[in-house]
Amino acid sequence: MSKEIVVIPTYNEIENVERMVRKVMSLPSGIHVLIVDDRSPDGTGEKVKMLMQEFPDRLFILERQGKEGLGKAYLAGFSWCLTHGYTYICEMDCDFSHNPDDLEKLTQAVKDGADIAIGSRYVTGVNVVNWPIGRVLLSYYASAYVRFITGMTIRDATAGFKCYHRRVLEAIRFDNIRFKGYAFQIEMKYVAWKMGFTLKEVPIIFTDRQEGTSKISGNIVREAILGVIRLRLSSIKPYRQPMN
Repeated sequence: MSKEIVVIPTYNEIENVERMVRKVMSLPSGIHVLIVDDRSPDGTGEKVKMLMQEFPDRLFILERQGKEGLGKAYLAGFSWCLTHGYTYICEMDCDFSHNPDDLEKLTQAVKDGADIAIGSRYVTGVNVVNWPIGRVLLSYYASAYVRFITGMTIRDATAGFKCYHRRVLEAIRFDNIRFKGYAFQIEMKYVAWKMGFTLKEVPIIFTDRQEGTSKISGNIVREAILGVIRLRLSSIKPYRQPMN
């Protein structure tokens, strides 16, 4: 069995999911795929189940009861991966804003010693394609804001393209992760950093989605802005798994 898997949350990704699955399946690493679908009304889950007949040993689906937020989708997926024995657990979007070819760079960075490898848009400048300038500035300065408030040196604090070694996810109490939207990405990095894990940024090129619609809302942005302050003021103790 492969030790590598990528968790891909979906909600109404019928335009992208088959193309994404086939692209990941073509990678030489043999990485597995777990789709976490929030009962997409457009048939995304049904499409994945059809593809599972073609890739029965590498493609899996975890169906949830409804749309509960990006963070909860990832945490459900991470729990599934830990239970099923994976060592290198990646996360990425389904819309091709993250290039599946970069999965191998991220997993290799963890194999080479990092606890978390982050696909970074900003570690070597600004590597973003097809975003309007306002969106680029919002994302770039959001990361600067996170660095200022938290003290982390990560250049791309909101990045959602990552690879974890299982030891990181085993150390975190998922039931105490509080954020659902993009603040979830910041919270997971901050908690791991405060626990002493090594975070390594790997340069990628981020390309805005071509199919489907963005899931970002004003509430998600507000959660991230206020959530960073709450993180900085909170204790790290509740996030730690109890010692056996």
